[in-house]
Amino acid sequence: MLVRFTLAALLTAVAAAGNAAAAPWSPSHVVVVIEENHSYDEIIGNADAPFINELAADGALFTNAHGVDHPSQPNYLALFSGSTQGTTGDGAVRGTPLTAPNLGAALIAGGYTFSGYSEGLPDVGSLKHSTFGGYARKHNPWSDWQADKPGPNQLPAGSNQPFKNFPSDFNRLPTVAFVAPDLGHDQHGDGLTSDRTLIRDSDEWLRRNIGAYAQWAVTHNSLLIVTWDEDDGDDTTVNHIPTILVGAQVKPGKYGQRIDHYGVLRMIEDFYGLPLAGASASAAPVVGAIPE
Repeated sequence: MLVRFTLAALLTAVAAAGNAAAAPWSPSHVVVVIEENHSYDEIIGNADAPFINELAADGALFTNAHGVDHPSQPNYLALFSGSTQGTTGDGAVRGTPLTAPNLGAALIAGGYTFSGYSEGLPDVGSLKHSTFGGYARKHNPWSDWQADKPGPNQLPAGSNQPFKNFPSDFNRLPTVAFVAPDLGHDQHGDGLTSDRTLIRDSDEWLRRNIGAYAQWAVTHNSLLIVTWDEDDGDDTTVNHIPTILVGAQVKPGKYGQRIDHYGVLRMIEDFYGLPLAGASASAAPVVGAIPE
């Protein structure tokens, strides 16, 4: 696990120095990890998620963050493209490869880089809808823009990576990387595993696979975002989820600004001066936790 007092001290010291800069922040790398189907109250303060709560305590915790829809897939599309793309369920997205604006294409057009890393994806560029290992394409929105010969706003197959290719040398990460753990490690589950086990397993997976990056980001001008797609049920309208930032210029603390997936997308777009896709254009900028 992270050595909490060390990480907290690093965050405070680096944030103090970074916040004195006049220019807005442009992280060298951003890693976004998307967890599944749990509400804020089910995760924050839960002893079965010690690593996640350590990140929340040492970083910026947004106490008023929300998903935008139910079920899962529309939220992933919203976070990646500023729109649910007319999708209301978890089935195959119509009209693929899509041509609407999205974060990955905007980064590439702006001279930056993007990759999505999905645990259990069988091969680079695979467009399978699911595997026995727990991969689910509904949690891989960048694949919906993948094309053999990419057109407007479309992405090459190389942007669609198995998580086994996530680099151990974090300097080799793309500018922005999305990470989608499989169904056994993202708190989604199989309907048979207990909720406590789901949370414990996902927390341990995150510590083991992302913990080193969380520490590295603090001293390498980089950022980790951990968020959830939606809360714990299709019948909820509040859709209250945790969202946590840990990074070089993140000011630790709790923040009550209401944010959602469109606001998180806008934050990343603003880092690199990208066009604002879809509803991110009307989302309020994230304030307080990062340089403005």
